[in-house]
Amino acid sequence: MEIKLENTKAQMRKGILELCVLSIIADDEAYPTDIINKLKESELIVVEGTLYPLLNRLKDSGLLDYYWKESRQGPPRKYYKVTPQGSTFLEGLYATWNDLNNSVNQLYNLKTNSKNEQNI
Repeated sequence: MEIKLENTKAQMRKGILELCVLSIIADDEAYPTDIINKLKESELIVVEGTLYPLLNRLKDSGLLDYYWKESRQGPPRKYYKVTPQGSTFLEGLYATWNDLNNSVNQLYNLKTNSKNEQNI
């Protein structure tokens, strides 16, 4: 049971990772390490091996663009920014997330209210 729960949690996190990454980059163009750190702050742990393929897929889809910026600490760094198409896509993701969140909360509230009525 524990293994199945952990697998389901991991799948749920992966499902919303695209929304979270686009949201972070939409706030301000970002370097991948900055993206990982912001995700960690929100307790959404992601490794580079997960992030880079996602960034490439979003870039190839026209949702992200990037540019190189000189670094004082080594070689130039690749910074990502959301394209106009990416902003529109992100708005759609937000709407979908809000709809799903509202539906799940409504179902949870119905279930909770039903249990409370049974205990009366």
